[in-house]
Amino acid sequence: MKLLVVIVNYRTPALTIDCLESLAAEGGLPADSRVVVTDNLSGGDSVERIGAAIVERGWQGWATLMPLPRNGGFAYGNNEAIRPALAGADQPELVLLLNSDTRVYPGALQTLVDFLERNPAAAMVGSRLEDPDGTAQFSTFRFPSLWSELDEALRIGPVHRLLSRFVTLLPTPTTAAQVDWVAGASLCIRREVFDTIGLLDDGYFLYYEETDFCLRAARAGFTCWYEPKSRVMHLIGQSTGVTVREQALPRRPKYWFDSRRRYFLRNHGRMFTALLDAVWSLSYPLGRLQLGLRRKRVFDPRRLWLDYVRNSVFVRGFSS
Repeated sequence: MKLLVVIVNYRTPALTIDCLESLAAEGGLPADSRVVVTDNLSGGDSVERIGAAIVERGWQGWATLMPLPRNGGFAYGNNEAIRPALAGADQPELVLLLNSDTRVYPGALQTLVDFLERNPAAAMVGSRLEDPDGTAQFSTFRFPSLWSELDEALRIGPVHRLLSRFVTLLPTPTTAAQVDWVAGASLCIRREVFDTIGLLDDGYFLYYEETDFCLRAARAGFTCWYEPKSRVMHLIGQSTGVTVREQALPRRPKYWFDSRRRYFLRNHGRMFTALLDAVWSLSYPLGRLQLGLRRKRVFDPRRLWLDYVRNSVFVRGFSS
């Protein structure tokens, strides 16, 4: 099956080159594959370094670099490569979204291709994402809901147990499993999904774009799967710092809140989003209070409650 791999670079040339190196290694890239690296107007020497690596290491036969005129975000960077590929004469049957901060283990991508060949009812499949030491990262999820947002804000044991079937984060499966959505760091998608629902929504700058895409696909009747036999090392949080674990987090960027607002407004409407914002804003202080009383260490981003309130529909209105 013809596979298009898209890697979006933004000021991470060393990581991107290392990712390409893992694809160039034996077993890294399935036969009949090509790779497009898009650069979101990184500035500096990103384009020069990646372009030079492709030429100097003899990767021109399967890898191309596409500098873009602006930094439009993750969805935009992927769409700019996917759109012409799907419109061309040599259309790929599969498209793989691959983060620049990943390293592909031998056979990982072929495993995804084989899975979709064996399971024609499956429309998308994601890899097992791992830390450098092999520890599995959380990458399988339920779609967000009012109850999942309440649970994440409160973080109270009895409430968590009561709402466990709504919690967004799923336990990491040890065998192939159907899930609502998977992390977009290594996600293989059939061309038919794009033909039916369109490209990623590049109204999202960063975050929630794969959640939105998988929800639109699910509403159109497509299924999303997780295949742990496909192993990809993911240097999580290297580009943004938003998801770095077990340390004090920086203030959450505005584009995260913009993406969250867009997701809920576009997929669930104004009344639901207003209710969601109210529930979160009222529940979070209660959750922090009980954590403080129990002397639990908290790794929340700075000014999280204030930023949620400032970006709620009650302050910013209903534009998405």
